[in-house]
Amino acid sequence: MKQNILTICLTLIAALICGCNQNNSQYGTEAQLELQGERRQIWAIAPAVNLSGQRQVDALLQADVVYGQLQQIENLTVVPVNRVVEVYASLRIDRVSSPEQAALVCDLLGCDALVVPTITLYDPYVPPKFGGSLQLFGKPGWYIRPTNVDPRELARRASPPLGQSVPQADFLQAVGMFDAANGSTRDALNFYATGRHDPVGPLGAKEYMVSMERYCGFAYFTLTRDLLSQLDKRQ
Repeated sequence: MKQNILTICLTLIAALICGCNQNNSQYGTEAQLELQGERRQIWAIAPAVNLSGQRQVDALLQADVVYGQLQQIENLTVVPVNRVVEVYASLRIDRVSSPEQAALVCDLLGCDALVVPTITLYDPYVPPKFGGSLQLFGKPGWYIRPTNVDPRELARRASPPLGQSVPQADFLQAVGMFDAANGSTRDALNFYATGRHDPVGPLGAKEYMVSMERYCGFAYFTLTRDLLSQLDKRQ
Protein backbone atom coordinates (compact mmCIF):
# COMPACT_ATOMS: atom_id res chain seq x y z
CA MET A 1 0.00 0.00 0.00
CA LYS A 2 2.79 2.40 0.97
CA GLN A 3 4.63 1.55 -2.25
CA ASN A 4 1.55 2.33 -4.34
CA ILE A 5 1.11 5.72 -2.61
CA LEU A 6 4.78 6.51 -3.20
CA THR A 7 4.45 5.58 -6.85
CA ILE A 8 1.39 7.81 -7.25
CA CYS A 9 3.17 10.75 -5.56
CA LEU A 10 6.21 10.38 -7.80
CA THR A 11 3.97 10.23 -10.88
CA LEU A 12 2.16 13.41 -9.84
CA ILE A 13 5.45 15.23 -9.21
CA ALA A 14 6.78 14.17 -12.61
CA ALA A 15 3.59 15.38 -14.27
CA LEU A 16 3.84 18.75 -12.54
CA ILE A 17 7.46 19.19 -13.59
CA CYS A 18 6.61 18.26 -17.18
CA GLY A 19 3.72 20.71 -17.20
CA CYS A 20 5.90 23.53 -15.87
CA ASN A 21 8.54 22.86 -18.53
CA GLN A 22 5.89 22.95 -21.25
CA ASN A 23 4.52 26.27 -19.94
CA ASN A 24 8.00 27.76 -19.74
CA SER A 25 8.74 26.67 -23.30
CA GLN A 26 5.73 28.66 -24.49
CA TYR A 27 7.37 31.87 -23.36
CA GLY A 28 10.59 31.35 -25.29
CA THR A 29 13.64 33.52 -24.83
CA GLU A 30 13.73 37.17 -25.84
CA ALA A 31 16.38 38.37 -28.27
CA GLN A 32 19.44 39.74 -26.47
CA LEU A 33 21.82 42.47 -27.60
CA GLU A 34 25.45 42.95 -26.60
CA LEU A 35 27.89 45.81 -27.02
CA GLN A 36 31.16 44.38 -28.27
CA GLY A 37 34.43 45.54 -26.77
CA GLU A 38 36.78 44.85 -23.91
CA ARG A 39 35.67 47.87 -21.88
CA ARG A 40 32.17 48.46 -20.54
CA GLN A 41 30.79 51.71 -21.95
CA ILE A 42 28.48 54.36 -20.51
CA TRP A 43 25.82 55.96 -22.70
CA ALA A 44 23.42 58.77 -21.73
CA ILE A 45 19.90 59.24 -23.08
CA ALA A 46 18.82 62.71 -24.24
CA PRO A 47 15.21 63.92 -24.39
CA ALA A 48 13.60 62.87 -27.66
CA VAL A 49 13.20 65.36 -30.48
CA ASN A 50 9.61 65.35 -31.76
CA LEU A 51 9.33 66.10 -35.48
CA SER A 52 6.11 64.14 -35.99
CA GLY A 53 3.75 67.07 -35.51
CA GLN A 54 1.81 65.08 -32.91
CA ARG A 55 1.41 66.92 -29.61
CA GLN A 56 0.72 63.74 -27.62
CA VAL A 57 4.31 62.61 -28.08
CA ASP A 58 6.07 62.93 -24.71
CA ALA A 59 9.79 63.57 -25.26
CA LEU A 60 10.78 62.34 -21.81
CA LEU A 61 8.58 59.23 -21.99
CA GLN A 62 10.09 58.34 -25.35
CA ALA A 63 13.57 58.75 -23.87
CA ASP A 64 12.56 56.46 -21.00
CA VAL A 65 11.44 53.81 -23.50
CA VAL A 66 14.86 54.01 -25.17
CA TYR A 67 16.47 53.82 -21.73
CA GLY A 68 14.55 50.62 -21.02
CA GLN A 69 15.86 49.05 -24.21
CA LEU A 70 19.48 50.09 -23.73
CA GLN A 71 19.49 48.86 -20.15
CA GLN A 72 19.08 45.31 -21.45
CA ILE A 73 22.27 45.46 -23.53
CA GLU A 74 25.17 43.52 -22.08
CA ASN A 75 28.42 45.42 -21.46
CA LEU A 76 26.62 48.80 -21.33
CA THR A 77 25.69 51.17 -18.49
CA VAL A 78 22.99 53.74 -19.23
CA VAL A 79 22.52 57.22 -17.73
CA PRO A 80 18.80 58.16 -17.50
CA VAL A 81 17.29 61.15 -19.24
CA ASN A 82 16.77 63.23 -16.08
CA ARG A 83 20.54 63.55 -15.66
CA VAL A 84 20.87 64.85 -19.21
CA VAL A 85 18.02 67.32 -18.64
CA GLU A 86 19.93 68.72 -15.66
CA VAL A 87 23.04 69.24 -17.79
CA TYR A 88 20.97 70.85 -20.55
CA ALA A 89 19.54 73.27 -17.99
CA SER A 90 23.01 74.17 -16.69
CA LEU A 91 24.15 74.91 -20.27
CA ARG A 92 20.89 76.74 -21.09
CA ILE A 93 20.12 74.55 -24.11
CA ASP A 94 17.07 72.41 -24.89
CA ARG A 95 18.86 70.04 -27.28
CA VAL A 96 22.30 69.42 -28.74
CA SER A 97 22.91 71.20 -32.04
CA SER A 98 26.43 70.00 -32.79
CA PRO A 99 28.82 67.13 -32.05
CA GLU A 100 30.83 69.54 -29.90
CA GLN A 101 27.81 70.23 -27.69
CA ALA A 102 27.18 66.48 -27.42
CA ALA A 103 30.83 65.91 -26.45
CA LEU A 104 30.52 68.57 -23.74
CA VAL A 105 27.38 66.92 -22.35
CA CYS A 106 29.16 63.56 -22.34
CA ASP A 107 32.16 65.05 -20.56
CA LEU A 108 30.00 66.66 -17.87
CA LEU A 109 28.20 63.36 -17.30
CA GLY A 110 31.33 61.25 -17.44
CA CYS A 111 29.96 59.04 -20.23
CA ASP A 112 31.24 57.76 -23.57
CA ALA A 113 28.31 58.67 -25.81
CA LEU A 114 25.01 60.50 -25.99
CA VAL A 115 21.96 58.89 -27.63
CA VAL A 116 19.41 61.30 -29.11
CA PRO A 117 16.04 59.79 -30.17
CA THR A 118 14.01 61.53 -32.88
CA ILE A 119 10.35 60.83 -33.75
CA THR A 120 9.25 61.58 -37.31
CA LEU A 121 5.95 59.65 -37.44
CA TYR A 122 3.65 58.72 -34.57
CA ASP A 123 0.28 57.05 -35.25
CA PRO A 124 -1.01 55.02 -32.26
CA TYR A 125 -4.16 53.72 -33.99
CA VAL A 126 -4.30 50.05 -35.03
CA PRO A 127 -2.31 49.17 -37.04
CA PRO A 128 0.24 51.49 -35.38
CA LYS A 129 2.90 53.35 -37.31
CA PHE A 130 6.13 54.77 -35.98
CA GLY A 131 9.04 56.47 -37.68
CA GLY A 132 12.17 57.66 -35.98
CA SER A 133 15.89 57.50 -35.51
CA LEU A 134 18.59 57.10 -32.90
CA GLN A 135 21.66 59.31 -33.18
CA LEU A 136 24.77 58.25 -31.30
CA PHE A 137 27.28 61.02 -30.54
CA GLY A 138 30.49 59.57 -29.15
CA LYS A 139 32.91 61.69 -27.14
CA PRO A 140 36.15 61.81 -29.19
CA GLY A 141 39.37 60.86 -27.47
CA TRP A 142 40.89 64.24 -28.34
CA TYR A 143 38.09 66.23 -26.70
CA ILE A 144 39.10 68.71 -23.98
CA ARG A 145 36.39 70.55 -22.08
CA PRO A 146 36.56 74.36 -22.49
CA THR A 147 37.52 76.29 -19.38
CA ASN A 148 34.58 78.69 -19.69
CA VAL A 149 31.44 77.52 -21.45
CA ASP A 150 29.38 80.25 -23.15
CA PRO A 151 26.00 78.93 -24.43
CA ARG A 152 26.02 81.59 -27.18
CA GLU A 153 29.43 80.40 -28.33
CA LEU A 154 28.13 76.81 -28.33
CA ALA A 155 25.30 77.92 -30.61
CA ARG A 156 27.74 79.64 -32.97
CA ARG A 157 29.93 76.57 -33.10
CA ALA A 158 26.92 74.49 -34.11
CA SER A 159 27.13 76.24 -37.50
CA PRO A 160 30.80 77.04 -38.24
CA PRO A 161 31.59 79.72 -40.84
CA LEU A 162 31.78 78.65 -44.47
CA GLY A 163 35.14 77.06 -45.23
CA GLN A 164 36.07 76.48 -41.60
CA SER A 165 36.96 72.86 -40.90
CA VAL A 166 35.88 71.04 -37.79
CA PRO A 167 37.33 67.85 -36.25
CA GLN A 168 35.72 64.62 -37.42
CA ALA A 169 32.94 63.65 -35.03
CA ASP A 170 32.21 60.18 -33.75
CA PHE A 171 28.64 59.94 -35.02
CA LEU A 172 26.31 57.10 -36.01
CA GLN A 173 22.64 57.08 -36.92
CA ALA A 174 19.97 54.40 -37.28
CA VAL A 175 16.74 55.34 -39.09
CA GLY A 176 13.59 53.29 -39.52
CA MET A 177 9.90 53.30 -40.42
CA PHE A 178 7.70 50.73 -38.68
CA ASP A 179 4.24 50.25 -40.19
CA ALA A 180 2.32 47.39 -38.57
CA ALA A 181 0.19 47.10 -41.72
CA ASN A 182 3.31 45.68 -43.36
CA GLY A 183 3.68 41.88 -43.08
CA SER A 184 7.46 41.97 -42.62
CA THR A 185 7.06 44.47 -39.78
CA ARG A 186 4.53 42.19 -38.08
CA ASP A 187 6.91 39.23 -38.45
CA ALA A 188 9.70 41.25 -36.83
CA LEU A 189 7.30 42.35 -34.09
CA ASN A 190 6.32 38.74 -33.34
CA PHE A 191 9.99 37.79 -33.13
CA TYR A 192 10.63 40.65 -30.71
CA ALA A 193 7.58 39.74 -28.61
CA THR A 194 8.85 36.20 -28.03
CA GLY A 195 9.73 35.92 -24.35
CA ARG A 196 8.46 39.43 -23.63
CA HIS A 197 4.73 38.75 -23.36
CA ASP A 198 2.39 36.26 -21.72
CA PRO A 199 1.47 33.72 -24.43
CA VAL A 200 -1.63 32.58 -22.53
CA GLY A 201 -2.81 36.13 -21.82
CA PRO A 202 -5.94 37.56 -23.45
CA LEU A 203 -3.95 39.51 -26.06
CA GLY A 204 -0.73 37.56 -26.45
CA ALA A 205 1.63 39.22 -28.92
CA LYS A 206 -1.21 41.50 -30.06
CA GLU A 207 -0.55 43.53 -26.91
CA TYR A 208 2.20 45.26 -28.89
CA MET A 209 -0.36 46.34 -31.48
CA VAL A 210 -2.65 48.11 -29.01
CA SER A 211 0.00 49.63 -26.71
CA MET A 212 1.95 52.38 -28.47
CA GLU A 213 4.56 52.47 -25.71
CA ARG A 214 5.30 48.77 -26.25
CA TYR A 215 5.28 49.23 -30.01
CA CYS A 216 7.81 52.06 -29.68
CA GLY A 217 9.93 49.73 -27.56
CA PHE A 218 10.00 47.27 -30.46
CA ALA A 219 11.01 50.07 -32.86
CA TYR A 220 13.79 51.32 -30.59
CA PHE A 221 15.05 47.76 -30.10
CA THR A 222 15.37 47.42 -33.88
CA LEU A 223 17.13 50.79 -34.22
CA THR A 224 19.47 49.94 -31.35
CA ARG A 225 20.37 46.65 -33.00
CA ASP A 226 21.22 48.62 -36.15
CA LEU A 227 23.49 50.96 -34.16
CA LEU A 228 25.31 48.05 -32.54
CA SER A 229 25.79 46.45 -35.95
CA GLN A 230 27.36 49.65 -37.24
CA LEU A 231 29.66 49.77 -34.23
CA ASP A 232 30.70 46.15 -34.78
CA LYS A 233 31.68 46.93 -38.39
CA ARG A 234 33.94 49.72 -37.14
CA GLN A 235 35.98 47.35 -34.99
